[in-house]
Amino acid sequence: MGVTTETRADPAATAAAPADIAVKISGLYKWFGEFQVLADVDLEVARGERIVICGPSGSGKSTLIRCINALEPFQRGSIVVDGVSVTDDLKRIDEVRREVGMVFQQFNLFPHLTVLQNCTLAPIHVRKMPRKEAEEIAMRYLARVRIPEQAGKYPAQLSGGQQQRVAIARALCMSPKIMMFDEPTSALDPEMVKEVLDTMVELAQTGMTMLCVTHEMGFARQVADRVVFMDAGQIVEVNTPEAFFTSPQHERTKLFLGQILG
Repeated sequence: MGVTTETRADPAATAAAPADIAVKISGLYKWFGEFQVLADVDLEVARGERIVICGPSGSGKSTLIRCINALEPFQRGSIVVDGVSVTDDLKRIDEVRREVGMVFQQFNLFPHLTVLQNCTLAPIHVRKMPRKEAEEIAMRYLARVRIPEQAGKYPAQLSGGQQQRVAIARALCMSPKIMMFDEPTSALDPEMVKEVLDTMVELAQTGMTMLCVTHEMGFARQVADRVVFMDAGQIVEVNTPEAFFTSPQHERTKLFLGQILG
């Protein structure tokens, strides 16, 4: 089981004082039955840092971020989110999820609720926020993602791009300290991708801590502080976008970039 992660291109780039660390992953292992999905993964994410995670299909990218907010259990290693250890203790899991917003490939909106109701549900029931305050916050974030006029509609009345922007606004309504995106544009038609990526770029400019699994390399170049490349359940390379795209350090990285960038 003792698989080790390859040497990173710039280990010093991950150094930060503990108080400045939003997410710390140490020696993480994950199996689905006998299939090993993650092997000895180490990663630190500083507060306010924007991380893009990329890699071939089946490399463990989505599983890694799902482990961060306990959507997937892991068998070995540790994850600390905003000072809270991720364990199977439900109280701890709730603590972590209150601070971590998650946007999925599929929008996961409640079809029987309006856009506004989708956005206010968790603040009212989880954070015990008064309805009027929750609605004011929801409208503020719907305006940020540029669809306040859709507040009274139901998800089925919106385009895919609009639904994904609602999903982003809904996550922001919980005032998370960290936002995670699991291939948020992969289920969208090509013409809808840009409007979602533009929303994510604007969010990144606010200083939000972000982890984003995506194949959108233009987004990675524009937004990421660091790009993490995964393959076969391991982190193979971590570097700045400039170095990652112009001088990748590992053959697996070069092969991946050659395939997706042509």
